[in-house]
Amino acid sequence: MSSPAIEVTNLTKTYRSKSGGTTEALKGISLTVPRGAFFGLLGPNGAGKSTLINILAGLVIKTSGSAKICGYDSETAPRQARGSIGVVPQELALDTFFTVRQALDITAGYYGVPAAARRTQEIIEAMGLADKADAPSRRLSGGMRRRLLVGKALVHSPPVLILDEPTAGVDVELRTQLWDYVRGLNKRGTTVLLTTHYLEEAEELCDEIAIINHGQIIAHDQKTALMGKLDKKQITFHFTTPLAEIPAALADLSPALREGKLTLEYQPSRANMDKILTRVRDAGLIIRDVSTEEADLEDIFRTLTKRAA
Repeated sequence: MSSPAIEVTNLTKTYRSKSGGTTEALKGISLTVPRGAFFGLLGPNGAGKSTLINILAGLVIKTSGSAKICGYDSETAPRQARGSIGVVPQELALDTFFTVRQALDITAGYYGVPAAARRTQEIIEAMGLADKADAPSRRLSGGMRRRLLVGKALVHSPPVLILDEPTAGVDVELRTQLWDYVRGLNKRGTTVLLTTHYLEEAEELCDEIAIINHGQIIAHDQKTALMGKLDKKQITFHFTTPLAEIPAALADLSPALREGKLTLEYQPSRANMDKILTRVRDAGLIIRDVSTEEADLEDIFRTLTKRAA
């Protein structure tokens, strides 16, 4: 049986300040990301996401615990671990004097990829950088630089790809192209770990999600199971005649009146929709249309992080 793509066990990281104080960025977290997953790691600013990623990438030394990539321990087998992972950082950090082609070739050289085995031109075309291949990165737009960072993370064909806020400041067209390409990588077997503040992206792309807050994992489940944990749904009634006020008979349903429409929130696991409809009709209201809205990932994220706080 192959080892997980990422396996973190009781991982801690404590930073010490010059004044002698300490800050616990990670508080003994354990997390397993299976191979082939499209995994979302979500959390507010300062939650510990970047610290975890930097430990996996070998850029930060852990305080205790273990972090493995494809079975390789980041401390005892650093070369193999780093060779198994490609990281797209949040910051647009590039050597501005190298061209796109040179940047990719040099990065491939760092990983020991022989010249004959390099995929430089393939990556250039896949990232939509063909017309910028021989331009220095200082002449690229922010979105183009983001594409180049993705390309650099892929030069050694890593089995695990980590995307840290990859679409921050990126236009809609580039975002669509990037996700189409990453989806393709994932379908071909690449494990993808995504951190993003665009929760609608995580909801659309990820099949498994973990939420980290204050250095601790506060939720981890399949996306569908996680979405079902917030037992809340909203129903809006549109009437033949716009409603001027809420009928007293419906006051116990916590109703809201918006532009002549009546909105109710209820728990699907407990509520009987047939009874709700009957009560609305018994109040003398003629229903023209009904629309419903379920809780989304943003609702769940806010609820869980608020509880943890």
